[in-house]
Formats: sequence, C-alpha cells, structure tokens
Amino acid sequence: MEFAKIEIPDLRSAEQALLSVGADPRGVAIMKEKAVFRVVKVMGVPLRAANLIKQTFLAHGAEAAVSRETAVFSAEETDMILMGTLAQYKAILARLREQPFGLRGLSETLEKILWENS
Repeated sequence: MEFAKIEIPDLRSAEQALLSVGADPRGVAIMKEKAVFRVVKVMGVPLRAANLIKQTFLAHGAEAAVSRETAVFSAEETDMILMGTLAQYKAILARLREQPFGLRGLSETLEKILWENS
C-alpha cells in the first residue's frame, strides 16, 4: 500500500481526483462537493446570529469558531471562522436562509464567495 496527500482546491480538481481512481461519473457528481473543504472568516457577526450559525454548522457536521465571550453572552458581536465541505455549506446555507437576524443575506453572500472559482 502507498499513500499520497493530494490538494483539492476546487470542484474541477475534485472531479479529476475521483475519476482518477475509477469512480463512476454519477457517483463523482454526488461526491465532488464533499471533497472540497472551505474555511471562511466572517467579521462582526451579531451574537444572536452567531449562535444560530454555530448550531447550524454543528448540526451538519461542520464547525464554526466564535469568541469565548459568545458562549457566555458577554459580547454584542463576534468574528467567526466557518469550516466545512461545499456539500455541508450547501445544506447549511439552505437552513440559514430560513432564519432571522439577517441570516438570509449572510447566506446569499457566503454562497457567492464559496462557489466563485469552485
């Protein structure tokens, strides 16, 4: 057995990597968004929105880092680091569009950022 670390920066690279191991093209269409990982920093997120975002990311197996003050409700806003695959983001953004506190706008902006150059 041999191992090779590969970088998959976008959907085209994911598709090529999956096809290179002989994966079925129909399966590749399903899997490619699971192979691309994205990290996004969002600054100045209101506390109520940040808590909903964090819960939604965790519910989808992704992660969202917030300031320590967010957990004890001693801050009005926080910066966040969002981490997940494109597949996770797709599900998360669909859920966030339904939420209050400006999360529809945040989800629309995130969608543009995540899928440009993907």
